[in-house]
Amino acid sequence: MNPRENHLGLLPAFLVLSITLLPAQTRKLSPKELPPSAFKLISIKVTGTKRYTQPEIVAATDLELGQTVSEADFRVVSQHLGDTGAFSDVVYSFQYSSEGTKLELQLTDSEQLVPARFDNFVWFSDQELQGQLHTRVPLFQGQLPVAGNLADQVSDALQALLIERKVNGRADYLRVAHGDSIEAINFSASGPNIRIRNVEFTGAAPAELPLLGAAAKKIQGADYLRSGLRVHDDKDFLPIYRERGYLKAAFGDAQAKIVQDGPQDTIVDVTVPVDPGSQYKLSELQLSGAQAFPAAKLRELIHLQPGQTANAVQLERDIEAMKGLYGSLGYLAASVAATPEMDDAQSTVKYRLSFQEGDIYKMGELEIQGLDSRSTSRLEGDWKLRGGDAYDSSYPGRFVEESLKELSLMGGWDVRVHQSLNEKDKTVDVTLRFDPKPAK
Repeated sequence: MNPRENHLGLLPAFLVLSITLLPAQTRKLSPKELPPSAFKLISIKVTGTKRYTQPEIVAATDLELGQTVSEADFRVVSQHLGDTGAFSDVVYSFQYSSEGTKLELQLTDSEQLVPARFDNFVWFSDQELQGQLHTRVPLFQGQLPVAGNLADQVSDALQALLIERKVNGRADYLRVAHGDSIEAINFSASGPNIRIRNVEFTGAAPAELPLLGAAAKKIQGADYLRSGLRVHDDKDFLPIYRERGYLKAAFGDAQAKIVQDGPQDTIVDVTVPVDPGSQYKLSELQLSGAQAFPAAKLRELIHLQPGQTANAVQLERDIEAMKGLYGSLGYLAASVAATPEMDDAQSTVKYRLSFQEGDIYKMGELEIQGLDSRSTSRLEGDWKLRGGDAYDSSYPGRFVEESLKELSLMGGWDVRVHQSLNEKDKTVDVTLRFDPKPAK
């Protein structure tokens, strides 16, 4: 923020009148000596911003042409614009004349803006909500700065809209982060119980509709939140398409239609738009970076073959199986990155599987919990992996299965296996926790 007064030129911020008392001599008038007309705002000029129009900035200043102004008003406007976070720099300048005051605002747009998302304002269409908010908050265009108070202004406007619609709710917002970066600002109305009755999908082909409908049954009766539905998009709906080679399938924002709006509960039907995109077939699958196992051994675990529909879900399962194979030799940090290269013209995809094998981890310490000392000692003796042996990540599961057979006469047990990797010395400590199953 850098509000400053322009002192350049002959008529900046004060009126200069020529006085003919002496040749080439002038006298500057103080604001107290200026006529009342000099303080009437006659123009506002906006420069620098590429994001906002002049009418939007003028509306955001709350100034009106014709009103009486002073520099104190311009300082307030400058502070107000800077506090929104929409600008990284705000500079004002002004000049008086006998006709009135001209104000110029020089603005530098902030670069850190993220989308604003509206989770459950089902009483408004998206278009209506955007229009109402822009009218009430002129600097709102669908995105918000990560800092500043513009998000608070939007929240206040949403609260006013809820009151006008007689909705007994409170507008709140959260900044949604991914890692260390804020990726969106999520607004929601808390208070009303908004329940999902039915879910429909637009854009889906008849072959996928039954599968989508079956997957959507789990959210019938659940709270309506767009953010929650996005989780189901990724977890439940998108795999239906990725199994069938629709590698670019995407779901749009859910649209809710009120079917019952009561003082306590609001019931909605939800429509989820889907764009399946093209269906891809596998053209080639390449492996690189694998040293511990021959490529032929790894390919035995891959179900996807050239010419087949590119089942991305099955490929992910196959990659997990390959990581399990590496884990059996102690490569606990092994990773496999699958990079698709799509040929949209041919609707084919080539996958490159890149292996990062990492170090071999060795067996560390074993701890058995929940059993009496005799059973604990017996199982410790049965454990075959010794300290310093290459760790086999598949061994604890097999060991527990055999142990439960031996302990069957003692009743049923729930067993949890915890593997703790020690990065410094490349060892794995194993804890086996035995808990009796609750009586039925």
